[in-house]
Amino acid sequence: MASGILFRLSKAAAAEEFFELLGVKYDPKIINVARLHILRRMGQYLAAEELTAATDSEVAERCKAVLERAYADFVASSPIDQRVFKVLKEAVAPRPKKESLVQLGRLK
Repeated sequence: MASGILFRLSKAAAAEEFFELLGVKYDPKIINVARLHILRRMGQYLAAEELTAATDSEVAERCKAVLERAYADFVASSPIDQRVFKVLKEAVAPRPKKESLVQLGRLK
């Protein structure tokens, strides 16, 4: 359905458009800091949703709920705390222990 909410969301060019299309209130200061993180988290939450048999209005309600949930994650904490992107996850991952270099002359 070319006029459905998923189609309209797929054409959105900015995070603010997602919020406007779904009728979710937001603080521009939070969007300015975490826009990509919020949308990424929304995508993660949507991936867990079963929308195949849902009507367009049901899909819109689920999308709205998921966006509100994703936004709330970043109202409560920072993108660094949430770590939705691989680079941020790896920044705190335990680093592999480096092998010690042993000089051949010290081996007996």
